[in-house]
Amino acid sequence: MTTTANLDARNLNCPLPILRTKKALKDLEAGDTLEILATDPGSVKDLQAFCAQTGNELLSSDENGGEFQFVIRKS
Repeated sequence: MTTTANLDARNLNCPLPILRTKKALKDLEAGDTLEILATDPGSVKDLQAFCAQTGNELLSSDENGGEFQFVIRKS
């Protein structure tokens, strides 16, 4: 999947992945997609809750060897 922007939030602990995601989405247009890479296991539930609260769409959430990849579409 081709994304509009990428965010490297690896080696950052809560709440930094969410804060950086919020900041990155601010610079995008509605319909744009943001890929986030994170290593904090808490980011899985945090990003699900963030999307539910903000109305953005969590398109995918995957884990591979302790690294989490998310793709969000800005509402």
